[in-house]
Amino acid sequence: QAQLVESGGGLVQPGGSLTLSCTSSGFTLDDFTIGWFRQAPGKEREEVSCIDASDGSTYYTDSVKGRFTASRDNAKNTAYLQMNSLKPEDTAVYYCAADMFIDCGTEVSAMAASWDSWGQGTQVTASS
Repeated sequence: QAQLVESGGGLVQPGGSLTLSCTSSGFTLDDFTIGWFRQAPGKEREEVSCIDASDGSTYYTDSVKGRFTASRDNAKNTAYLQMNSLKPEDTAVYYCAADMFIDCGTEVSAMAASWDSWGQGTQVTASS
């Protein structure tokens, strides 16, 4: 059964760092664009980052630019989201998503309903 498994969330103080991992099982990630979304209580799920399958180009929403870095290791079927300088407003459940036909940085990629496969989510909390 094809699925995405996330790990790496946790509780950190503001200014701290976390790295999220998203590993596929049942399929290889090589041909899939990977999106990272987050959802805070009472809010819509929003795209925070994306990394293309073809050339590894990346997209970041304005609020995380310069702080978050998306990467991928296709040999390990794993994508990563390095999060630095975390702020309380980054607190949310973070999800990875995969799709073969989405291009990063488009209106389509920003829509959660566009994505084919999802991880289970991992909680990230930045609080003192």
